[in-house]
Amino acid sequence: MIKFFRKIRQKTLSENKFGKYLTYAFGEIILVVIGILIALSINNWNEEKKDKDFENEMLAQIQENLANDKKTLKKIKIIFNNAISSSNKILELKKTEENIDSLKYWLADIIQFERFQPITNSYETLKSKGLDKVSNKELRMLLGAYYDDEINHVIKSVGDVEYSFNNDWIPVMKEIIVDFKFQDYIIVSDPNIFNQPSTARNILTLNKDNYRGGLNQVISAINSIDKLEKILEKTLKK
Repeated sequence: MIKFFRKIRQKTLSENKFGKYLTYAFGEIILVVIGILIALSINNWNEEKKDKDFENEMLAQIQENLANDKKTLKKIKIIFNNAISSSNKILELKKTEENIDSLKYWLADIIQFERFQPITNSYETLKSKGLDKVSNKELRMLLGAYYDDEINHVIKSVGDVEYSFNNDWIPVMKEIIVDFKFQDYIIVSDPNIFNQPSTARNILTLNKDNYRGGLNQVISAINSIDKLEKILEKTLKK
């Protein structure tokens, strides 16, 4: 088409038809501009498609990572709930044969921990490319809040329980423990040690507070994942 206009333009110029020459020259310019615009549109479309494909791939991986995180957090939630419940039972323990027998199982609920290691590789990859790759603004904000803030609080809270286990409980248990099976039962030499002022009772109270604080963080993280999963499901269906 451009060659066609060029031939006509050259012919009109040789025939001194300057007005027609300008018309055909202008037409040639318009065709060039249209061609450039079409090429740019195609290029932009390709780039947008690449960005969308990358976004969907990362979000699908994040969705899977969040499901694994939630599975771990739910397990921790059960452990923390059991620990708080058993702590209360021990602190309010009444001397009955049934309670004394149950004490070993309640202690097993308390003197244990579970690590939380969130899977963040997909989010970090997305973040390195720019969170603006996520087209949904609400999703973008929730992802940042969960990965850059909330999981750090959970890790710290869960870590506090492990720290207490290693630095508070183990020294005490070495002195009073008779027999144990980790996460199953713990038998102590004096079942009444938790019913009177003692280091063991103080640690039990402190540990219960750690569990309660950790439980709040865990529940908050699970709720955040629930919100993220709902938005991710809608986003990935588009």
